[in-house]
Amino acid sequence: MIEGVHITALVPAAGLGTRMNLDLAKPLVEIKTKPVIIYTLEVLDAHPLIDEIVLIFHQEGLLRARSLVKEYGLKKVSRVIQGGATRKESVRNGLEVVSSKTGLVLIHDGVRPFVDEGSITRVIEEAKVSGAAVLGVPIKSTIKRIGPGAEVEETLKRDRLWEIQTPQVFERELIQKAYLRQSKHAVPDDAALVELMGKKIKVVMGSYFNIKITTQEDLVFAEAIAAIRALK
Repeated sequence: MIEGVHITALVPAAGLGTRMNLDLAKPLVEIKTKPVIIYTLEVLDAHPLIDEIVLIFHQEGLLRARSLVKEYGLKKVSRVIQGGATRKESVRNGLEVVSSKTGLVLIHDGVRPFVDEGSITRVIEEAKVSGAAVLGVPIKSTIKRIGPGAEVEETLKRDRLWEIQTPQVFERELIQKAYLRQSKHAVPDDAALVELMGKKIKVVMGSYFNIKITTQEDLVFAEAIAAIRALK
């Protein structure tokens, strides 16, 4: 087990939100008068196990992002850097600036604003032991594999299907090697690159509130979650 490890959080937030048909980038969309990215950064900034945060933003929004970091007094954000054309390119940009003193790298989507402290702690503690851990929740819906003619080919068993979330936490050298050696592969998340190297990934229970804001419908759920959190 790694004790006293330096943890750097990478927050890719360079998406422009084209699927949401908005004139505003997704991380800057406001929920209850506060930008999505601020909800995300505040929970990471307040977490006692996280030492520093690298925010990865789209080029046109860099000045705005840096201004928000100052406005909300986010002390652990050490850098705001430019992202790439894809999420994978943005994370790669972040990994290039992670210092050698970092033991674990935590990667969390900028548009998952409702991750909670307990979930972050659990996935970090597991990564200290196993070297690679992700958050996830069991699938609640019935999942079917569909063929070319929109006909059902197979109904998958739910008991071993999980929806994977972020944060995903890795030993620094492991995730840097994964991005270096497997970067040509198209994968759905960072853990998949590590899997291609033969490394087993531990899945840690997350929260169904830890939604990713991708579509207009997600904003409705986000407003509801923010209202619930405000009552606590």
